[in-house]
Amino acid sequence: MTTSRTSVVLPGQVLGPASVNDVGTGTHINDNHFYASIAGRVETIASTPKSSTQPIISINRSTGPLLPEVGTVILGKITRTTPRQAAISILALGSTGPHVLKETLPGLIRQQDIRATEIDKVKVNESFRVGDVVRAVVISLGDERSYYLSTAKNELGVVMALSEWGNQMVPVSWKEFLDEKMGVREARKVAKPV
Repeated sequence: MTTSRTSVVLPGQVLGPASVNDVGTGTHINDNHFYASIAGRVETIASTPKSSTQPIISINRSTGPLLPEVGTVILGKITRTTPRQAAISILALGSTGPHVLKETLPGLIRQQDIRATEIDKVKVNESFRVGDVVRAVVISLGDERSYYLSTAKNELGVVMALSEWGNQMVPVSWKEFLDEKMGVREARKVAKPV
């Protein structure tokens, strides 16, 4: 039996079809698909030729850096938006092999930190929506309440979003996601794939 580790996933992310894998820790099945129940690193325990069982998919909460520093890339979920800023729960630290935090940390993305150009034309509600998963960078340790974050680079912004109807969306440009089931586009500050 061999164990392999792959990417970091967030709760609700699809892990694959249930017909070819067995349920492990931190996962659940819905509509014949595996989903992550918790944030963490995917672990697959492969079956052996002697074993007739399918590979087991689990989620492992790894430990890593405890607190972000200026310049740290984070993954987080938007929890609230106002006309001037978006509140975010920081879930993981690091861009390559992110370390999932055991407890979330509070962050803020201010209107002026969303894009590098045309800052005065940026609208927070057209850049982020509650529930969006965002890649951002820490630009200041902020105050006692929140870290200050920025998405002003091309590779930073929304990496995963659900539509108003709850469907998973795909990015179609630097400023739009598409709900393929409904055929509707929604405005976001889209992160360029890295």
